[in-house]
Amino acid sequence: MMSMLRLVDSVPSTNGRREEHQAQSLAVGAWLLECLPMGIVIKNDREIEKMREAGRVVRAVLDAVESSCVPGITTGELNRIAARELARGKARSAFLGYRQGGAPPYPAVLCTSVNRVVVHGIPSDRESLREGDIVGVDFACYKDGYCADAARTIAVGIVSAPASALLATTRECLDRAILECVPGHRLGDVGAAVESLAERRGYSVVRDFVGHGIGRAMHEPPSVPNYGPRGRGLRLQAGMVIAIEPMVNAGGPDVRLLADGWTVVTADASLSAHVEHTVAITADGPRVLTAA
Repeated sequence: MMSMLRLVDSVPSTNGRREEHQAQSLAVGAWLLECLPMGIVIKNDREIEKMREAGRVVRAVLDAVESSCVPGITTGELNRIAARELARGKARSAFLGYRQGGAPPYPAVLCTSVNRVVVHGIPSDRESLREGDIVGVDFACYKDGYCADAARTIAVGIVSAPASALLATTRECLDRAILECVPGHRLGDVGAAVESLAERRGYSVVRDFVGHGIGRAMHEPPSVPNYGPRGRGLRLQAGMVIAIEPMVNAGGPDVRLLADGWTVVTADASLSAHVEHTVAITADGPRVLTAA
């Protein structure tokens, strides 16, 4: 959710054609990858361990929420479950009260994005999950001054084969992106891992929202697009920590913002899935700070 930076001023909208996506990756994407290295904070081992502690709270919250995603529960109740687990972990929400652009303060500790909602869905007691829905749950918190951020998209009961395939591909996109997180690789390799798999399977990746660096703040440089040319962009270094978050649509990549100032939906009403982990680049390879 707030775990993504909105880039509508930097990235032009697309009309869904693959050739335009490729041109955008080479032009605007390369600019993003190579022009945003300033201000990157390299973390030491102690700081990464602090972020791992925050990551354990994030994991516990998402585990509790996922186990409660059954037909009939409201997204408002999921938010209350997240808030209880957050208090149990003695951590502070990164989302509640967060301001972005001209939007009102975000009113919950959790994002709940159902079906065509890409990200930033606001929990509500008026919204109940139904059999066959998919729901993205996104959560971030601060513990002892450091932030961690993760998201999952969960099947509610038995879902359709197309929905199941979308979830599987989106998770695999994240896994492949994480494998690129080694010193010496480039930021473009991370985005290319997501984009190439998603498009090969007939899906599109959202371009208006991206991943980000993370540490003492939820949003730090660099931006981490889910697209881009392999071999281009910022070179990854040990001590960098990034939040990688593929947003994959069953239809086209275009999105629109609803009147509440937060909820982002697919422009064509197609299903969307979102997954995320906080990942440290280390000399020994990627370390997922929000995993078990």
